[in-house]
Amino acid sequence: MLTCPACGCENLEGSDHCEQCQAPLTDLSLPQATTALEKSLLHDRIEILKPRPAVSFPPEAPIGEVLRRMVSERMGCVAVVDDKQRLLGIFTERDALLRLNVEVDKLRDKPVGSLMTSSPTTLRPRDKIAYALHRMNVGGFRHIPLVDDNERLVGVISIRGILAYLTARQRV
Repeated sequence: MLTCPACGCENLEGSDHCEQCQAPLTDLSLPQATTALEKSLLHDRIEILKPRPAVSFPPEAPIGEVLRRMVSERMGCVAVVDDKQRLLGIFTERDALLRLNVEVDKLRDKPVGSLMTSSPTTLRPRDKIAYALHRMNVGGFRHIPLVDDNERLVGVISIRGILAYLTARQRV
């Protein structure tokens, strides 16, 4: 049973509003962090992961050049930005597999802007790690670009970085 903090009425678990006074009860039904790891996920911000700077290209860069850089530097994604470093899109290894595939030789001179994922999900360095993990899970992403308040690219986080964070916290 949930006790309404406004009027003291007992309500069924999972109720959104108090049956008596209609006060919101949704915060009372949220699971509470019980372990140190859960508390860290809910408290810590993405910036403590020390996100790496994103490698970026203009939208007109040839896809062959982008792929060479991704392979040589073992990167899972690159950002596509305008001349003011505002994020236009992202090109990932998944894009390479699904959009280029066996046609890579024919498409190597095409601009990356024509093959990127436009308007990708972004986060800010001040967002919580739990939120980043949730967004990655729901969207099926392995990378999320980070932008500042002016929508300029400031970095990228990867699931690998979050897994390293979780592993380090689990040992504590």
